[in-house]
Amino acid sequence: MEEKKLDLNSIIGFGLIFLILIWVMYNSQQNEAKERAKKAQQEQVEAKEKPTSTKVAKTEIKAVEPVSDSIQAAQLQSSLGSFAYSASLPSAKNEFTTVENEVLRLKIANKGGYIVEAEMKEFEQFRKGSGKKVHLIKDGNADFNIELKTNDNRTLNTKDLFFEPTLSKEGNNQVVSLKLKAGNNQYLEYRYVLKPNEYMLDFAIRSQGLNTVLNTSNPLNLDWKIKTYRNEKSVTYENRYTELIFEYEGGKDDYLGQSSSTSDEPVDVSYIAFKQHFFTSVLLTDTAFEKAVVVSENLVKDEEKDTLFTKQFKATVPLAFKNGEVNYNMNWYYGPADYHILNKYDKNLDEIVPLGWGIFGWINRYIFIPTFDLLIGFLPYGIAIIILTILVRIVMSPVTYKSYLSQAKMKVLRPEIQELSTKFAKDPMKKQQETMKLYSKAGVNPMAGCLPALLQIPVFYALFSFFPSAIDLRQKSFLWADDLSSFDSIINLPFYIPFYGNHVSLFPILASVAIFFYMKMTTGDQAMSTPPQEGMPDMGKIMKIMIYISPLMMLFFFNNFASGLSLYYFISNTITIGIMLVIKNYIIDDKKIHAQIQENKTKPKTMNRFQRKMQEMMEEAEKQKKLKK
Repeated sequence: MEEKKLDLNSIIGFGLIFLILIWVMYNSQQNEAKERAKKAQQEQVEAKEKPTSTKVAKTEIKAVEPVSDSIQAAQLQSSLGSFAYSASLPSAKNEFTTVENEVLRLKIANKGGYIVEAEMKEFEQFRKGSGKKVHLIKDGNADFNIELKTNDNRTLNTKDLFFEPTLSKEGNNQVVSLKLKAGNNQYLEYRYVLKPNEYMLDFAIRSQGLNTVLNTSNPLNLDWKIKTYRNEKSVTYENRYTELIFEYEGGKDDYLGQSSSTSDEPVDVSYIAFKQHFFTSVLLTDTAFEKAVVVSENLVKDEEKDTLFTKQFKATVPLAFKNGEVNYNMNWYYGPADYHILNKYDKNLDEIVPLGWGIFGWINRYIFIPTFDLLIGFLPYGIAIIILTILVRIVMSPVTYKSYLSQAKMKVLRPEIQELSTKFAKDPMKKQQETMKLYSKAGVNPMAGCLPALLQIPVFYALFSFFPSAIDLRQKSFLWADDLSSFDSIINLPFYIPFYGNHVSLFPILASVAIFFYMKMTTGDQAMSTPPQEGMPDMGKIMKIMIYISPLMMLFFFNNFASGLSLYYFISNTITIGIMLVIKNYIIDDKKIHAQIQENKTKPKTMNRFQRKMQEMMEEAEKQKKLKK
């Protein structure tokens, strides 16, 4: 066969085919690159849009999250009305603004615009060195809300809505402004101002441009709630001093009691305090709230069990509109219930500290607090309590002397009084007349022993109020007591004793022993000096029983009390025993008293006005008795 050869035309044809294939392959690669670029761009767009879709789904559940498209905006508009504007801002997130000074740290939430954490930087829970700071607000235990009623018949709660925060400074003051916006220039504002080294904040609530949004025919309702954390060792003792206090009607103060649930509706309220034992949260207002509804609920159902919260406090107050807007200048106080700190604000906040009413509070404010402040300035706290006790007993020693002298005189007269009781056993009126004559001749006043005892009551009650209120004693140690404001446990019991607890405190034991010996000394003399009264119980027997009952009461009820208070009673009774031994053995002589009484009988006596009046009344009663016969 003839062999085929490649001619020129074939070579040109193959070359053209090769060039066409090269062009096709190049063009295909270019299209694939464009497709890949287009696909990548599309994926980027979808990736950007995907989070928005996620947030939209969340918005359908909570109509307060940020939105981006018109459908979701319409949904928010339907549920929130004008305040959908606030939900569409970048600040509509669960974020917080934190401000702090030397003593206080506050955390404020965008959602609700209120304080969600308030930490006392200088105080620890339960015991010194625990490492746990005292928090008045933490982990959702507090709530602050204003109910908004709009012109389009919606009811909204500020605690569910997002505020726009702005942090700034005015000199050394930190300012946090949070605005719940219904438009660019329409908003409800919370304004917080934290000053250096202060527990008191300036706080304002004001609205701008909301007169067309809100129904201004009725006031706004402000609700404030707190569940108070336990911060001390003894929940029983702490809960006793945890209470809701308020000032009303231009300076009057009152509090809710300690029952399981109690409430009140004061008017013209200028402050409301949710007080714990040594700490307090207070809302004050320059413009008095027209009225308030305050509620206290005890959360400690079983004192044998450990507990997180002590009480639930609630307050509802109206915020009145003025010219279609709300404008209230207020203050927050988150800090210690310290008399010195609260008193300096000159807002009657010192009444939050339970120093006692009337003369008892006066004694604490102007005598015991200044004296104790002076002593703790250069002495340890336990020593300061002992020195204060010694000073009190020295000041009261003349009263003790008068009381004992009166008892000694009455004891000398007792045999003669018993003779009169026997002689006029069938004529009580005559017996009383003769007894009064005997007192007059002897120069003895039967009431002289009672008056000194009455004079000691204000001092006793004032100190009973002072020690539990003295925050200076908190977590201060003395001897075996690690906290003079709480019990001084030396033994922990594996069981709970009603009215006593599950521990043994030593200072109440010492105080009980001291009061036993004190009553043992005085009860015999009192029984001897008390003349028997016909138809009346035998006081001697009652006093003998009280010798044992009083120490037992001290032992049981003071086991959970402040060890500083028990220390005071132990030292006080011990010093009183010493003073009475000195008076009895070195100052008062029964023989000299008897001789003086006998001498007084020989002297002419003029009755005082009271004695004459008593004599006239008895004589008149005797005449009436004879006339009836």
